[in-house]
Amino acid sequence: MRSPPWTRTPFEHPTPPGPGSTQARPRTGWRFTKKRLRPAGTARRGSVSRAWARGKEAALCPILARAPGPVHPETVLSSVIGGARVSAGPRPYRSTDPSRTSEVVAEVSLADAGDLVRACAAARAAQDGWRDVPPPVRGQAVAALGRLVEANKEALARTVTREVGKPYAEALGEVQEIADTCAFFLGEGRRLYGQTVPSEMPDKQLFTFRDPVGVVAVVTAGNFPVAVPSWYIVPALLCGNAVVWKPAEYAAACADAFYELCAHAGLPDGVLSVVYADGPETFRGLEQALGRGLVDKVGFTGSTEVGSRIGELCGRHLQSPCLELGGKNPMVVTEDADLPLAVEGALFSGFGTAGQRCTSLGTAIVHTSVHGEFVRLLDEAVRAAAVGDPSGDVLYGPMINERFADGFEKALGWIGPHHAVHGSSATGRITAAAPRAGFTGDAGAGLYYHPVVVDGVGPADELFMNETFGPIIGVAPYRTLDEAIELANAPGYGLSASIYTTDPAKVFAFRRRVSAGMVSVNNSTSGAEAHLPFGGNGRSGNGSRQSGVWVLDQFTRWQSMNWDYSGRLQKAQMDVPEIVPDPGFRL
Repeated sequence: MRSPPWTRTPFEHPTPPGPGSTQARPRTGWRFTKKRLRPAGTARRGSVSRAWARGKEAALCPILARAPGPVHPETVLSSVIGGARVSAGPRPYRSTDPSRTSEVVAEVSLADAGDLVRACAAARAAQDGWRDVPPPVRGQAVAALGRLVEANKEALARTVTREVGKPYAEALGEVQEIADTCAFFLGEGRRLYGQTVPSEMPDKQLFTFRDPVGVVAVVTAGNFPVAVPSWYIVPALLCGNAVVWKPAEYAAACADAFYELCAHAGLPDGVLSVVYADGPETFRGLEQALGRGLVDKVGFTGSTEVGSRIGELCGRHLQSPCLELGGKNPMVVTEDADLPLAVEGALFSGFGTAGQRCTSLGTAIVHTSVHGEFVRLLDEAVRAAAVGDPSGDVLYGPMINERFADGFEKALGWIGPHHAVHGSSATGRITAAAPRAGFTGDAGAGLYYHPVVVDGVGPADELFMNETFGPIIGVAPYRTLDEAIELANAPGYGLSASIYTTDPAKVFAFRRRVSAGMVSVNNSTSGAEAHLPFGGNGRSGNGSRQSGVWVLDQFTRWQSMNWDYSGRLQKAQMDVPEIVPDPGFRL
């Protein structure tokens, strides 16, 4: 009997070398040779060095250790294509700590369009072998990744906090989301079900199968630098695809750490490549790779404007991308709502991550009978909230980088004289000249901004109609539920929406008519769970969904097969046995 086309080694969780050790971390899983997967530990050329960092805590790479200077003082991060680091090129980029912008977190060598095309070609070469690995076995790689993430949870969370300014508690939650995603999908390798379908003819069987799409190019933003990429990468790999990932260059240290965790989960070389590039080079690379038939699916998380361009590009090649775009997420507060609970939800969803989530609260739409009290309570809560150094216990820290700070400054310019401003002692940057009570960071060193509540917004305001991506909430009054739903849908986004009420009739009327892909009841607009579909409509996306079993339709194609074993040609719709009824029969 022929041996199977793969060899298997268990996905152990190896004991990390002790402090001071220079031992390289062993790799587990499968390796490709020309015809079969190579057992773990076999030497290969052009491999990536994966030495353990020294210190009290075993870490996968120096990125995961917090240091007062650059995280990689002696190393420039570069792309990994086909399992090998690309030599540093002439296009440097510095990722800095937004709470102390003078501190460099990582030096990055940016790739160009040609590098992205090469990565897609390497993925194409690797995907055939990965597709032939049985799905339950691919699920073991997902399980190993989940264990590695949990083992490195605190270290990875610290990297997220340092590079994008996310409060440490939130960063821990983000890392947990990767583990939750892995926990869900590790079993989907045993549940990539097709169907056996009855035929209309005898001696014939019909079947359906899920097949991987092929090569998936994933482009992600940096506000969730490791969780959102896992929403694409984990199910795409589980389904048998090869992935080329282009993370945000301003979150390169987070991306490199997550890539190392994936690599140590036993993925064969070329199945996952990471390419650090800026937006224009990424778009040119995608254009070329699609033109050469090297990419079968594009996943993109980012702005509505860029998502529209990517959708147009993919459409030229008759492909439907997975687009997760911006949001202007409404929260309706009815006359019977629990106001303190609604204020708590508004505080978290409006100002968590400094309002830099696609699901951040955009506008609180509040019934006129409770509008005044809601604004008063929200103003008190926002003024009392801790803002500052993200390593501490704060509601939010700095803006992610200067580009996001500049964008928020533009949104602040939309505040008009007809608006009432609440929430802090000033608007704009927190400085010595414009301080905030209780602020805990170094205002002069970081990109810290006052929280803002703007009462009196409406559809005539840019502030009401557009995503603001910063620590700001609008408040609009309404009189009838019909008016509230009309206001909720007016901006044309359709990602997340929330309603606070004790009336089930209002809940189901709102759910039925709001345009959002996700609806929360007595809960904030933010807070995805790994086993529920995530995605939006309108300006928030093209209806594609991530997470849970629903994302499988993004990374697989349905194939139908009919098998006629009658020994003769049976023609559908023509050679079908007929039942002859007696339609004229009466009792």
